[in-house]
Amino acid sequence: MSKSAFSLMGNARDELAKRFLNRKTQQEAQDSQQAQIRPGQQWSHISDNFCRFDKHPGFEKIMVPQAAANRLGLANPFFKSHDGVASATTQIAGRTFINFSSYNYLGLSGHPKINKAAKDAIDRYGTSTSASRLVAGERPVQRELEEALAELHDVEDCVVFVSGHATNVSTIGYLFGPKDLVIHDALVHNSVLEGIKLSGAARRSFAHNDCLALDTLLSEIRGQFERVLVVVEGLYSMDGDIPDLPRLIDIKTRHKAFLMVDVAHSLGVLGQTGRGIAEHYGISSKAVDIWMGTLSKTLASCGGYIAGTQALIQNLKYSAPGFVYSVGIAPTLAACALEAIKIMLAEPERVARLRERGSQFLALAKQHGVDTGLSQGFAVTPAIIKSSLKAAVLSNRLFEQGLNVQPIIYPAVEERAARLRFFISSLHTEAQLRTAVELLTNG
Repeated sequence: MSKSAFSLMGNARDELAKRFLNRKTQQEAQDSQQAQIRPGQQWSHISDNFCRFDKHPGFEKIMVPQAAANRLGLANPFFKSHDGVASATTQIAGRTFINFSSYNYLGLSGHPKINKAAKDAIDRYGTSTSASRLVAGERPVQRELEEALAELHDVEDCVVFVSGHATNVSTIGYLFGPKDLVIHDALVHNSVLEGIKLSGAARRSFAHNDCLALDTLLSEIRGQFERVLVVVEGLYSMDGDIPDLPRLIDIKTRHKAFLMVDVAHSLGVLGQTGRGIAEHYGISSKAVDIWMGTLSKTLASCGGYIAGTQALIQNLKYSAPGFVYSVGIAPTLAACALEAIKIMLAEPERVARLRERGSQFLALAKQHGVDTGLSQGFAVTPAIIKSSLKAAVLSNRLFEQGLNVQPIIYPAVEERAARLRFFISSLHTEAQLRTAVELLTNG
């Protein structure tokens, strides 16, 4: 090798050594500088508001009304501990109360046949499937429930989720995206709103049960989007009224939109046999694209479901995150809901009695001058108090007299719409309804 080549190699070696030493010196300087900084000193400009949960705006918002209640000596009306089955009556702190704060519409929670179905399922399957159904496989009772729900709605198929709230969030969040639009009734449930947020779709609302406003809105903006979804409830749990389903079907058909109906509070309540709002109006369930329901109310269990075409259900079963990445519904819960469906269909007198009791309560309340808002007397009737403070005070006063009914206060509703909310069960007696109205109006 020539001298010039050796010289070039030497120069390169020297240059690399120099760079290494420079890097080492810089790193040592940085390490020395870091050592002089006290732990956390580099973040001293960040407010404690961002690293303490007692400074979280949500927590502070909660504490404001609680502090006011404490100053006024008001007991917290929420999170009372119940002992035993909560139905037309309930046990709290050793006392029996007439209960109007349960969704146990047909009195099936605690039914001996449903309890037995739960125990048998535990003996056969244990208490959990322990993984998602894609991973752990199916249990026969899970599919039996889905088939029963599909038959109940007279549609092709159904898929069951472990949470009612998550059913709406995951379904809407997965099926729709940024190029789509979701239009909803102004009083629709929080789970729908959260699903829309997750989807990234555009969101519009229309005035409660105002089909003309919906039709007008779609006429103006439908062409700006690809898929459009209209979401309503079968029975509104805050106000106790129902939508005009035949007209909604006409509107969604003319505007080439999907229609989703949340029947959480209308299953078991509407229709001669409790099949819900489609049966109530005498129309085909197939005219609605997405039926959403819950298992925790009439069906005495826990979870949610989507029913519709096979294409819809297969899409959700293989791709919706809330199903794919979630544990499958516990066999014991599936067994409870399945047995509840059988009892509801075998004993239509429960539905008839609920309808009678709901009408009686609404009539009694109106006779006594109670502002019942929009209620149609199906199973939910509010008593509009128009003040959160007055609603909380009245709820506590009624509790002292043996009546359990929860206040709905701001921000859950507008301040002028603060209320007590009465949920009726088929197990309530007419005497209990009369007592409730008398205590309410004399309180």
